Amino acid sequence: MPEEHAKARAAAVSLIFNLVQSLLKIVAAVLTGSVSVLSEAVHSSTDVVASLMAFAGVKAAAVPPDEEHPYGHGKIESLAGFGESVLLLCIVVYITFQAISKLLHKPVIESIDIGVYVMAFSAVGCLVVSRYVLKVAKQTRSLALRSNGQHLTADCFTSIGVMAALWGTSLTGWHWLDPVVALVIAAWMCVGSWRLAHEAFHHLIDRRLSDEELQTIERLVGGNSDVLGYHRLRTRLSGNVRFIDMHIVVPNQWSVVQAHEVADELEKLIGKELAPAQVVIHVDPYDDTKAMPADRRGSRL
Repeated sequence: MPEEHAKARAAAVSLIFNLVQSLLKIVAAVLTGSVSVLSEAVHSSTDVVASLMAFAGVKAAAVPPDEEHPYGHGKIESLAGFGESVLLLCIVVYITFQAISKLLHKPVIESIDIGVYVMAFSAVGCLVVSRYVLKVAKQTRSLALRSNGQHLTADCFTSIGVMAALWGTSLTGWHWLDPVVALVIAAWMCVGSWRLAHEAFHHLIDRRLSDEELQTIERLVGGNSDVLGYHRLRTRLSGNVRFIDMHIVVPNQWSVVQAHEVADELEKLIGKELAPAQVVIHVDPYDDTKAMPADRRGSRL
């Protein structure tokens, strides 16, 4: 499928770029002795692992439904995103420890120019690649790619920060700038990893669709004059696929064929509007003994 090919290609581009910039930053960290460069090297190295996870997650999530997984494998993407967040939290601890150690021992930074050049290359590369990955993520609604693109965007700003710290150290001789910038990077990573973990967790436990998407469903159902009401609207997200099921109320004198045609039309309409989506609608005949004033408005439960 075109979408799956686009996702796989974006994940591959991200992986290759992260691998190249990680190797360059590791070399720069060794040559300069800078803890901020080291933190960036470690951060980018985790992005290599994150890119691998995103690539594997996208490929695995694209596997069609089978007998044991009738709803498909979309949640593997959310699982990959959650794994990335846990990995980032572990790296935050490591960077914080190294930065505090450097603050206490006040090391001398060498070969600053090398560090500056590597950070400049990383900043520009991250900006270009992140724009591409995020564009594909938006088009395909991929959580794994979106988290990967956000990591690259963060890398762009942190690389600029490290470059500024190296320049500042070179001009002023303030060696404490380097570990302080490393601590700022660690705090940034901590916030980002928490947000990613929070979103991925909600996907894994089948949180409902967003208010905007629910309003779209309600608008489409409410716009059909043949539907007297609806209830038991349930939604969830698996990868980039939306699963929607609900009951609609139709006149009790209708034939099965009439009711089926209305339900089928709504399924196709909602599925097209929120694609990719799988919609299942159950039909209930109108019963005035159970009718309530809210029937036409419906309910989400």
